[in-house]
Amino acid sequence: MEKIMATFDGVLAGVTKFSNNKYIKSISDAMMALIGIMIFGSFAVIFRAFPIPSVAEFFVTIGLDVFFGAINNLTIGAISIYLVFLIAKNLTAKFNLGEDGTTVGLIAIMSFLIFTPLGNYTVDEANITAIPLTWIGTSGMFSAIIIGLLVGRGYVFIKERKWTIKMPASVPPMVSRSFEALIPTILLGTLSGFVAYLFSLTSFGNLHQLIFTIVQTPLQGVGSSIWAVMLIIAFQQFLWFLGIHGTNVIGPIVTPIWMALNVENLTAYEAGQPLPNIVTHAFINIVCWGGSALGLVLLMLFVSKSQRYKEMGKISIIPALFGITEPVIFGTPLVLNFKMAVPFIFNNSICLGIAYFLTNIGFIERTIGAQAIFGLPVGFHASIGGSVSIIILQLLLQLILSPILWYPWFKLIDKDAYLEEQKHAESR
Repeated sequence: MEKIMATFDGVLAGVTKFSNNKYIKSISDAMMALIGIMIFGSFAVIFRAFPIPSVAEFFVTIGLDVFFGAINNLTIGAISIYLVFLIAKNLTAKFNLGEDGTTVGLIAIMSFLIFTPLGNYTVDEANITAIPLTWIGTSGMFSAIIIGLLVGRGYVFIKERKWTIKMPASVPPMVSRSFEALIPTILLGTLSGFVAYLFSLTSFGNLHQLIFTIVQTPLQGVGSSIWAVMLIIAFQQFLWFLGIHGTNVIGPIVTPIWMALNVENLTAYEAGQPLPNIVTHAFINIVCWGGSALGLVLLMLFVSKSQRYKEMGKISIIPALFGITEPVIFGTPLVLNFKMAVPFIFNNSICLGIAYFLTNIGFIERTIGAQAIFGLPVGFHASIGGSVSIIILQLLLQLILSPILWYPWFKLIDKDAYLEEQKHAESR
């Protein structure tokens, strides 16, 4: 046991170090900050392609469908612009340079746009030059991550070596900061322009196309594989088992992939075409809602013989109904509880496999890709999926399958707790 615990301590230390890495944290924080924009953009798509024909026709009649389309294009359709800004800003702030990172965020947007090729279009017989939505949306998310990190680190490198213009103390702070940012802006902008020119000479044509071809597309192929997703989610739960917030560790790596699959479905839904992906970020969130721990709380309430777990069920039920399961995770505890390790680590993956199978055979509709809203109660949370069958799926998984999966393991710890309570009562 000592060797096992030593091994776990080593794994724990390594994973914790990884999750606290400045670069990983910068991506994670940026992704979390984008949730509101993603949800707002998702609602715009739903309203534009509203499933009730009479309502959809009404929106068209009064011109709101165009307005909803514009919102989608400027939120989800431009998500990489927001992402590159936030990543560069967050990374700079973590180096304690005494500034909030807004300036480097703007430089990152500038660099991202420099790498983005302009397009020539004809509109109403007039020739215009414009930035295509192709690369500023989810197709450019990996480019945004790479550019945001490189620009942020480059800015820190320049500032640490004091390659800046220092103004006298009498100069107003706003003016002084503007001059301090002048040299980093010129250096990073010039470097971005030179690299963008070199990429224009290649067969890819630009950096975005290169990253999309050799990085993002293969990763999306892996990310849409149910076996890969089940493995990733099991590893995420393993981190939770070790006491690490697995979602925050895994999220920065896989969220861009799954969000891109979300948007592919949203785009197809808006165009009235078949939805291309079963696995999306929304699908995973709906199926793995609350870590599938609601079933354990229900067992505590209605099956438990021990007073300990009955009280834990009473404490945990309200937050668990809203997908907040930390009380039962740390109160049972499930963390480093080897008796509960198997269901805690693998229940989500089992639910994903069953949900994928039911969706693949057509029994359950595919999610439209709208971003699910955290904090909604079970069932209501799945309503963003775009079909009643998806709501029913979540209810069945959480209220029926989840208790079944937890039951044999819970009975073991409940029996031990009950016997312990009986012995304690007899010893009084």
